[in-house]
Amino acid sequence: MKPLKLAVVLAALPLAASAQDPVKVDPGHYKVLVDNPSVRVIKVQVGVGEKSPMHSHPDAILVPLDSGKARFKMPDGKTEDRELVKETAAYTPAFTHAPENIGTTKIDAILVEFKAAAPGTATLPTARPGVEQTVLAETQRGVAFKATAAADFAEPAGSTHEFDQVVIGLGPADMTVAVEGQPAKTKWARGDVQFIPRGAKHESKNTSGKPIEFIIVAIK
Repeated sequence: MKPLKLAVVLAALPLAASAQDPVKVDPGHYKVLVDNPSVRVIKVQVGVGEKSPMHSHPDAILVPLDSGKARFKMPDGKTEDRELVKETAAYTPAFTHAPENIGTTKIDAILVEFKAAAPGTATLPTARPGVEQTVLAETQRGVAFKATAAADFAEPAGSTHEFDQVVIGLGPADMTVAVEGQPAKTKWARGDVQFIPRGAKHESKNTSGKPIEFIIVAIK
């Protein structure tokens, strides 16, 4: 191979590596829960001492379900250690890395990847009837907040929102969520995810008789 052609091939290698999809290169640690034109939601589970090969993510919000510690190796060889705090959220701009679990507990998290080319323009609510909200992470693309649905929380049939929602259960919990065209969900386990599209008619009701906590990622 001529020197110029070889240089071009070698220069392209980091770019090719950076474009690797974690679900394809490491399906043992990354599992798709939701995939549509708005978002891809991935379940991330990495055991103690386990590593993942170099891969890339678009802009995303990470929601750890349990606390842990991860080391991220970057394409340039540098590393960064991060504490993951359960039931929080963090915005992560598009990045390439090779993660490793360096903690003493399994990493268990939900990653909400944004798929739209640019942020939307929907207005996100600062308050909702029957729901207490605490903002966990905020970006131009959306907001993640901890939501506590009151014991009598309910949305009537035909309710709609102008934004997309990724609802993440912190259960177990009894909450009925019925979205037009989908089977109703009545039982929630910790880490369960449901996507409610913008404009979709839906209804929901807390059937547990007590407040229920969720993390909701609202997408503009």
